[in-house]
Amino acid sequence: MKKFKNLSFYIILFVIFLIVVTYLTSSNPIPTLPYSQFMEQLQIGNVSEITIDEYDAIINLNNPILDGNTEFIVVYGDEALLEEQLITAKESNQNLVIKFVANEGTPWWLSLLPTLIMIILFGVFWFFIIKQSQGGNNKAMSFGKSKAKLLTDEDKKKTFADVAGAVEEKEELEEVVEFLKAPEKFLKLGARIPKGVLLVGPPGTGKTLLAKAVAGEANVPFFSISGSDFVEMFVGVGASRVRDLFTNAKKNLPCIVFIDEIDAVGRHRGAGLGGGNDEREQTLNQLLVEMDGFGNNEGIIIIAATNRPDILDPALLRPGRFDRRVTVNYPDTKGREAILVIHSKGKPLGEDVNLENIAKLTPMFTGADIENLMNESAILAARRNLEKITMAEIKESIFKVAIGPEKKSRVVSDYERKLTAYHEAGHAIATKIASTTSKVDRVSIIPIGQAGGYTSFRPNEDKSFYTKKQLEEQIIISLGGRAAEEIALGEISTGASNDLQQANSVARNMIIKYGMSDSMKNIVFEQSDEVFLGKDYGHVKGYSEKMASKIDDEVKIILDNAYETVKNIINDKIDILHSIANTLLEKEKIEEEEFEQLFQEA
Repeated sequence: MKKFKNLSFYIILFVIFLIVVTYLTSSNPIPTLPYSQFMEQLQIGNVSEITIDEYDAIINLNNPILDGNTEFIVVYGDEALLEEQLITAKESNQNLVIKFVANEGTPWWLSLLPTLIMIILFGVFWFFIIKQSQGGNNKAMSFGKSKAKLLTDEDKKKTFADVAGAVEEKEELEEVVEFLKAPEKFLKLGARIPKGVLLVGPPGTGKTLLAKAVAGEANVPFFSISGSDFVEMFVGVGASRVRDLFTNAKKNLPCIVFIDEIDAVGRHRGAGLGGGNDEREQTLNQLLVEMDGFGNNEGIIIIAATNRPDILDPALLRPGRFDRRVTVNYPDTKGREAILVIHSKGKPLGEDVNLENIAKLTPMFTGADIENLMNESAILAARRNLEKITMAEIKESIFKVAIGPEKKSRVVSDYERKLTAYHEAGHAIATKIASTTSKVDRVSIIPIGQAGGYTSFRPNEDKSFYTKKQLEEQIIISLGGRAAEEIALGEISTGASNDLQQANSVARNMIIKYGMSDSMKNIVFEQSDEVFLGKDYGHVKGYSEKMASKIDDEVKIILDNAYETVKNIINDKIDILHSIANTLLEKEKIEEEEFEQLFQEA
């Protein structure tokens, strides 16, 4: 349509150009002289030549008149009278030249040309206006249509073989596949398949991939739409799109309707501005009605995904709607290894690459992170002109995905490099001595993001929860950099700001969330119910100012004890601190093996 608009513009412009050219070429620039003046010039002998045709005559004068012109057109009425007068003028002026020419007339096609041009111009203009109005009507009529995409391409279909690291999740969804393939098996026993399945989990864990795998396994139509596609600024559009979505779904039974990021439309009602009449809540109401509107075994399975189940309206989660919840969490070590197998297909790997070791080096990586990791590794290997991806490229990509790209071009003063070296060495020593859950993987003073360097830790195992001692270890490690600055250089810097925020956050959560205070054991100071404007605008504290002051005191005790502990560690290992810092200043980066060697030699 856009190309057509551009073409129409140039067509109209070209036609206008033709009209102007035709007018200019058809119009005669020779001025007209009245017949009476022509006779005066003829009588005084100023006319040198006359060319006569059937309708008019072109005369040439000896001396110019009327703005300096010597050539004029004279229109005559009586041809016999003109001939009589010309004979008289010829007798008195022997130098007068008189020519008679036959009028051939204008070709018929040339005479029709202006009319044809006007007809073409009018037709193009009218066609353009009609198409524009039809386009506007189509847009207006389709405004309330669903934007759901129907996945029909066989090449893009996924199966459970494409999903790794989610064994239990696939088992839950296999029941849905069985129902779509053989519903009679369930109907005979009076079973009711869940109408809706809610996939809950962090971003990148594979919720959308699981939904596509269900559709691929069942070999049924798959409608995909985002929750934000329902909501518009015009009232009623979202509800209309919900109705249209389910109308199309009923025409393709059995099928799967997948709503991604359903929290955009399924947020708790009454939690925002606008009360119960805003467009989003009307859309949610229509969705609730449609989920109840079709029969128990009609063949429409709704799968929705969100990473914010806490803000969904309770009516969505009741039995009969989204009555089954599947949590898609971070994959464990075995799951990450299985995901690595999938994403390493088609990528030549070196002999030193061990997927099991890579899985251990990537805790808390989602499937999307692992896919990005292998892609970055392949890009890095290509940049280095390698034929295979080696462990060096993969490990470098792990740091790039988890932390960010290094900024080797940043200009850093010698003192800042020294400060950063002791800071990172302090983190590394604190991890080596105090941590029971992690090991030092890399220490670097190459700037990354806003930080001057970084210390990377590798956990010994995946953890789902932490003990009080392990949380205190985290605080000790966070404060290790500042302690090293104070002991080795005699002053502290702003480089520990992020470390202090992390240490304070862990210490405060130990008191208000986990009940780990010595003086206020088992008391949780969680925030209370939401304020009047709803969950969109946060919470209020559920404890008094006196209790808040006591919490602050407990947090300070935890931080002070941790800081004293890490200072003692640094003082005991002061020789190792200097050794690691000097090595960092020389090499800028220390890997795990070299760090362990420096620790043993000092």
